[in-house]
Amino acid sequence: MKWVTREHGNIDRIAGPWLIKRFIDPQAQFIFVPREQVLETAKALGATSFDTEGADFSREQLPEGETCTFVTLLMRHGLWEKDPALAVVGKIVCAANGHPERSPYHEAEGEGLSAIAHGFALLTQDDHRKIAWETPIYDALYEWAKAEVKGV
Repeated sequence: MKWVTREHGNIDRIAGPWLIKRFIDPQAQFIFVPREQVLETAKALGATSFDTEGADFSREQLPEGETCTFVTLLMRHGLWEKDPALAVVGKIVCAANGHPERSPYHEAEGEGLSAIAHGFALLTQDDHRKIAWETPIYDALYEWAKAEVKGV
């Protein structure tokens, strides 16, 4: 399946593709376009849109606050309840994604993830390169979260 989002991704638009490829759609292809073209491009390609207003998957308002797209993907695919380690990663991604006044998650690890992700964004504008570079970071974060959940 094709997935379309805004170009010049940072935390949510890079962590999201990691989640999608690892746990939702291993054959996923990602297309990055200007913000105003996301919904139109997704419709023209029969693709799934994410992380923009009006997209198939974007931020959602919960009673506790606003989630990021990563958490929306987790929840709508049943992964939040199924995999507690992914829920931990989701909280960290949400904390890293900014908007602390609206987010229900304030994990300390979010600050480090934010710094790392912003550093990668400064190194390249190529969204596919950012996904390739950051995938091992999200793999490692997930492994750490699994150990945390198990109390190791």
